[in-house]
Amino acid sequence: MLVAGVDEAGRGPLIGNVVAAAVILDPAKPIKGLADSKKLSEKRRNALYEEIIEKALAYHIAVASPAEIDDINILHASLLAMKRAVEGLGIAPEHVLVDGNRLPVWHYSAEAIVKGDAKEACISAASILAKVTRDQEMVVLDAKCPGYGFAKHKGYPTKMHMEQLKILGVLPEHRRSFGPVRALCELNSGE
Repeated sequence: MLVAGVDEAGRGPLIGNVVAAAVILDPAKPIKGLADSKKLSEKRRNALYEEIIEKALAYHIAVASPAEIDDINILHASLLAMKRAVEGLGIAPEHVLVDGNRLPVWHYSAEAIVKGDAKEACISAASILAKVTRDQEMVVLDAKCPGYGFAKHKGYPTKMHMEQLKILGVLPEHRRSFGPVRALCELNSGE
């Protein structure tokens, strides 16, 4: 049976896309060390990312943009990115395993698995692809918009990010529906 694993990265940050990945692993090409991406070192994640790309039967990475996040909320944007990831696979899965407790609206046979990225190899693989892709997007944004520290904090609402946001201002890539960004936008529009 062709089973796809799906996971997302980037629900909590104040900026950038939410990224989802779908992966169908090849049973003939096992990958050692798959685990929840958050439990792996950056070096190990990057190495596994390359191995997954090389060995998977199929994979697809998709996003929902900050504008979509602001329009439909982060939960629905995450589900939309997951749906896009599965629909982008070159092979139609017979069953889909989704990390979490919610499923996108789709026609696939599927189940949601809480902490699935620690339980199912295909979800772990998707978790790694999504996290590495999202982190790479933050490194690119850091080079484009220096001073915010995106390469370091990956867009999460750290003390540094909050301080630099107040000093440097809100970027087009920021999620305006997220409380700290919304508050700053309202404060600045009132001046």
